[in-house]
Parts: sequence; structure tokens; C-alpha cells
Amino acid sequence: MGELLRAVGVSRGFPAAGETFWAVKGVDMLVEEKQLVILKGRSGSGKTTLLNILGALDAPTAGDVFFMGKSLNALPKRERDFLRGRSMGFVFQSVALISMMTAYENVEFGLRVAGFGAKERRERAEGCLGLVGLSQRMRHLPNEMSGGECQRVAIARAIAHRPRIVFADEPTAELDTNTGLQVVKIFKDLIEKEGVTVVMTTHDPGLMEIGDRVYELEDGALAGELNRRGGR
Repeated sequence: MGELLRAVGVSRGFPAAGETFWAVKGVDMLVEEKQLVILKGRSGSGKTTLLNILGALDAPTAGDVFFMGKSLNALPKRERDFLRGRSMGFVFQSVALISMMTAYENVEFGLRVAGFGAKERRERAEGCLGLVGLSQRMRHLPNEMSGGECQRVAIARAIAHRPRIVFADEPTAELDTNTGLQVVKIFKDLIEKEGVTVVMTTHDPGLMEIGDRVYELEDGALAGELNRRGGR
């Protein structure tokens, strides 16, 4: 597997009561292509802050992130935004679907914003909803679907523009264990079928065995790493 993303000495500090609170402290990590990488940690461990930095939604106070060999710090904001919009997808704990749009329309709208043509938007939206098992539900509104189905729509939307990597922040937090496992299985299937890479945060110990590589965070620092293809 080739290297897709690497964090080098990444730290993120926030001013707090005249001092600096370090949410992330000197993290080094590697994400290889076509893997499911899990950031594990309790609430407040820094995993969401780190995920935002890896996804170019935030910038580190120190250190750097290299994506496809490019330093995100060195890129002008416009190029960084373009890279994020074209090569990255995002799934958030709050699925943030547009309530007045059907499942199909939510996915198609994202492709419209990305500049896809009408025919490709239709084919890709239907195809992605099929990949997450929602071909029979694509004309339903979010309030007509279960929480797991809504999360699957969010995943379809995140992969529709064919990103190289998808970042998912606690995508199973609002779901029961069985539904959460189904969502993670969808990620694994998409890695195989679409060739995408997935980085997700979770505090659910039941999901750890599924990841190809697991990084554990404690108080913002890397506390452990498990690479299931190569050991610790």
C-alpha cells in the first residue's frame, strides 16, 4: 500500500485563560491507501481536533500534514480548499442532511455543487445510494428514514465526487451497536469497491478489531498504534 497522508509532529493549541491548551500534542501518524484507519479515544482526547487537521478543516499550531506528497501548510488557502473539495469527503456525527430533500436529492446536490454534469450526477447519485444499500429508499426524505439509513445517505454523499479519502467523525455514535457495525462494514466495502481510504474517530471498543490501523489518543498525545497488517 502506498502512502496517502502523513502527519509529522502535529500539535494544536488554543488560548485558554491566558495560557495555551494543547488539544493535540506532537502526533506522528501514517495513512496508507485503501485502508480503514481508526482514531480511538475517549471524549476530549483530541481525536476530532486531529481529524479536522488531517482533513484541512483546521491548521496545526506546529507540525505539518502531507497529503498525496503535498504539504498542506505550504499550500495557499485557495489551493488547500480546492484539494479538500475535490479529493476529500466528510461524514459527521450529525449527518446534516437537507431535511426538505430526498436521499437522492441530497447526494445529487453535492455533485451539483462540485460541478458535475446532469447525466453524471444522476448516474453517480443512484450508483452511490446503491453502494450503501439504499436503492429502494432514494426517494424518501430524511424524516422517513432511520438513523442508520440517514448515516448511509451521508456516506453516499461523501463518496459521490470520488474522493481519495473520507474522514468520518464518530459516524456510529448515535447508532445502536448492530447498526454501527453495518455502517463500518459499508466503509470496508467501499474501500474494496471504490478504492477510497477512510479515517474515522470512535470511542466504541467494539469497532477496533475492524480497522486496518488503529491509533489511540490520550490527552491529545498518541498513546498507542496497532497496524493489523504489520503488528505494533
